[in-house]
Amino acid sequence: MEKLKEFFQNYKGKKTAIYGLGAETEKVLSELDGYLEIFGLLDGFQEQGILYGKPILSLSEAVKEQAVLIIAAARPASCRVIAERVRETCIKNKIDLIDTRGKNLLLSNNITYDLKQIEGMTKKEFIDEINRAEVVSFDLFDTLMMRQTLISEDVCEYVDLKLKERGIEIEDFCKKRLKIEKELSRYSAPSILEIYQNLFAHEKEKRITAKEAADLEWQIDAALIIPRREVIALLQYANTKGKEIYFISDSYYSKKKLLILMKKCGITGLENVISSSDYKKSKTQGLFGFLKEKIGKKKWLHIGDDPITDEACAKKEKGRVCRLYSSFDLFESVGYLGMREYLDSLSARFKIGMFIACIFNNPFQFETIDKKIYVEDAGAVGYLFCAPIITDFMFWFQKNIQTYHLKNIWFCARDGYFIQKLYHKLVPKQTSIYFLTSRTAAIRAGVESEQDIETIDKMKFSGSVEENLKERFGILPKNNLDRQTEQDGLQAYKAVILKSAKKARRNYKTYINKLHIQKGEIAFFDFVAKGTVQMYVQRLINYHLKGFYFLRLESEQTEEKNLDIQAFYTKEKKEGTIIFDCYYILETLLTSPFPSVQQFDKKGKPIYAKETRTEQQMRCLQKMQNGVWEYFKTYLALCPVTQRMEQKELDETLLSFIHKFCITDEDFLHMVIEDPFFNRMTKVTEVL
Repeated sequence: MEKLKEFFQNYKGKKTAIYGLGAETEKVLSELDGYLEIFGLLDGFQEQGILYGKPILSLSEAVKEQAVLIIAAARPASCRVIAERVRETCIKNKIDLIDTRGKNLLLSNNITYDLKQIEGMTKKEFIDEINRAEVVSFDLFDTLMMRQTLISEDVCEYVDLKLKERGIEIEDFCKKRLKIEKELSRYSAPSILEIYQNLFAHEKEKRITAKEAADLEWQIDAALIIPRREVIALLQYANTKGKEIYFISDSYYSKKKLLILMKKCGITGLENVISSSDYKKSKTQGLFGFLKEKIGKKKWLHIGDDPITDEACAKKEKGRVCRLYSSFDLFESVGYLGMREYLDSLSARFKIGMFIACIFNNPFQFETIDKKIYVEDAGAVGYLFCAPIITDFMFWFQKNIQTYHLKNIWFCARDGYFIQKLYHKLVPKQTSIYFLTSRTAAIRAGVESEQDIETIDKMKFSGSVEENLKERFGILPKNNLDRQTEQDGLQAYKAVILKSAKKARRNYKTYINKLHIQKGEIAFFDFVAKGTVQMYVQRLINYHLKGFYFLRLESEQTEEKNLDIQAFYTKEKKEGTIIFDCYYILETLLTSPFPSVQQFDKKGKPIYAKETRTEQQMRCLQKMQNGVWEYFKTYLALCPVTQRMEQKELDETLLSFIHKFCITDEDFLHMVIEDPFFNRMTKVTEVL
């Protein structure tokens, strides 16, 4: 605080407001009131009253007062939230926003896709410091563990939504909840129960008690917590070296509850926990003093992420400090990766929070020589880049099933294999059919005329006519005897093709007749398609097929067929986008671990093609699907039902990072995108 006048010397005598109502605001006033013309205080959760002799105002009132400067008097993490709240207003009204460390909060970091701008202690340097210490203390939140949401305040919004699901509506719940926490935190460190007891003392709501509400927030928060694996590795190293270990946390949770979170993160057998709510003092109020009393003059090292509550407060008690980066620090350093505009909804913050909890879980990844952002596992490729857009497609698909009241749902092989699994996670009680088909199987059974053969021949095959005939129709010409005309292409074999199709059609219908089909339309899923399969399968059944695709290609080629198809991505929105660039990868990710069905025997049993994928490719497929599955389960568990909505622009941004980060998983880099119908093989590295 001694540098405050130096930071704000250019604003001497100018109209200033302070954003924040905590103890730091009181310190700023003691230093700067009179030096600056401080006319009032601002807060995100309170817009009236008097504090520290100054009126509490709304942001609009500060604008009317013609403020030149707003000082953000809060911890760095809170300053980021403040900046997001007031950024547009400040820029529009030419008001500067600066924190108490002199940082201009309106300056955005340049968007980068590497960590070249980051400097800090390496993991080896941390280990060297641990070796020199006798006692090592660790911060908990954002150091050893973190939440899978962007900002901690999101937890309150989630609690509000869960209360509303129970029919309990407390007006301005989040504002009131956070305001009370701030008020209680000025002179003490409250527990979560004390916060809710104060809240409910002013509310008439009787359908839930303070304890039940506190327990609800705890359950929601606990579900969000994941470990920071590299930091936990440091903890384990310190423990194996016989260091005396403590955990010290600013938390409204008791030691008992913190131990539960620690166990969830794999931290067991270590129980020296100092929680602010147990000791009724935060770190800025002297919490480290209790640790100092316990360890005396032993050589002490503290590890944490916050420059104020960890670094400055521990140093005040003569401790050595190793500060590491939180995931949000790294996210901020790369200019939010261009995602700042998506932070206005809870569901988007969940998505981004899950993303940075994975990609920036490791605080030491800036150590590489090139400082690129590395993705070392194919499972993470599925989780980070592919899962968000697949998740939103599943919501779109479910909504359409409900809108049209469809009871028959067919997930077409092979793209429907994994999608069906996701759908039954989303809608557990819904029955569906994994419908065995392929372009090859559909045309072998569905071809009825020369025109059909001509249409199929226009789908250019990379090979000879004879190879085309073999691959698409399973016909092996015998000494040119099957060539019955002088026409070019497949038309030369039209008679044998049409004859073969009659048998294939009869066998396919035998398979279909064994399926349990309820009366009514059939939802026909295909991931990326023109509509060829749907067109030919429709000829084999009496019920109407209603297609629901992720992406429809070349729809103009089948428009005259009057196919009933709706697509998550239409032609107008796909061309030139990341979706068009990446659908090969998405399609490959979703495919079945079984080979493609080519046709059926007379008993209606499928006849499969020979499996051409390698063990390495199959292993990669499984890893990527596991990544998507983990994301999908987590998102469904964390994001409230009312917040599940399509966010295509954010999804596309996340998918685009597959081209911008450095993927090193060898299984993934050796993936081959196969398309036997066109006889094409594409290496995944060719489309990255």
